[in-house]
Amino acid sequence: MFKWILTAGGALVLVAFIVWQVNSVKTSYVNGLEAYRGMQDRQYIFERDCYIFKLKGRSTDLPLVADHEREAALPAEVAQKYVGADLPGVRILAIAHVGDRVKVASVRREQGREGTHITLEMLFLDEDQRPYPRLDADLILDHGPEAEGKAPQPLPIYLIGAVMH
Repeated sequence: MFKWILTAGGALVLVAFIVWQVNSVKTSYVNGLEAYRGMQDRQYIFERDCYIFKLKGRSTDLPLVADHEREAALPAEVAQKYVGADLPGVRILAIAHVGDRVKVASVRREQGREGTHITLEMLFLDEDQRPYPRLDADLILDHGPEAEGKAPQPLPIYLIGAVMH
């Protein structure tokens, strides 16, 4: 009897491990790959105010950045009064303001059952003055170039390239 319980327990652990592996997402940093070389340290300036937030229904390592146009759960107006608010789909942490400067810290590839996805991790240039200095720019990127094996690019209505002196 004990042998059957032990065998069933082992089978259950094996099935749980397989399900976990199938549903897991593998994250890797791909800054050195040809398609993404030169992306790291590129600087950008915010062209519009955006929220820095976490989604309740999707786990992310870093806070996301966007506005209502890119994430419907966010308030239509970007305003300080919503910072700290615990809304139905999101938790708003801070605001990225027009003129804030960021740089690409890393190019991240996420591979899972649903496919491969590329995103950019951004770092505020004044990181020492921010409670959330590193962001996931996923929602404000044009992911179209990924179909051709190229890096996604920031949408110019959110970020424009900064001229470095």
